Amino acid sequence: MEVVKTAIEGVVILEPRVFGDARGYFFESFSQREFDEKVAIPYCGRPISFVQDNESKSCRGVLRGLHYQKMPHTQSKIVRCVQGKVLDVAVDIRKGSPTYGQHVAVELSEENHRMLFIPKGFAHGFAVLSDTALFQYKCDEFYAPASEGGIQALDPALGIDWKIAQDEAIMSPKDVVRAAMADSEADFDYRNNLYLAQK
Repeated sequence: MEVVKTAIEGVVILEPRVFGDARGYFFESFSQREFDEKVAIPYCGRPISFVQDNESKSCRGVLRGLHYQKMPHTQSKIVRCVQGKVLDVAVDIRKGSPTYGQHVAVELSEENHRMLFIPKGFAHGFAVLSDTALFQYKCDEFYAPASEGGIQALDPALGIDWKIAQDEAIMSPKDVVRAAMADSEADFDYRNNLYLAQK
């Protein structure tokens, strides 16, 4: 697995080594040992254990996000698109961070096999660019409904180009009325490294 840095420290692209032949292909999609050695410890200062896997299927134009969980249930994630293509986005919501409010956008697809690691302290979302997309993600904390939070994905202050027309974006009723970044209730504090203190 190759680890590719992005413009925001800690958010990294994971590129597996793919073995292909006339039959198809094979690759190791996750190794706890390799992940801890190359990603978790260098970027988060500790091993990370994943406790929940999720999967969603969406049609073209669906925009999911931007989502996060509040403390003490904040999540780190590894996300990937196993069928189709999405634009995946992570927004830094760590107050006091030098990259606060900035984002990373990466195309994930069944062709490039790329994955994105998103540490605690980021809001996450994706837009579907293919007819359908099957999306999977690993989380290091269980889903906690009472800790659910979100930011308006179409907030112009974020400057995200979702690669789909805004008036054609298909969003859940809950995501449509999310607060703008300036009104976010996210409680991550970069200066005190609270986003790293959670197990």
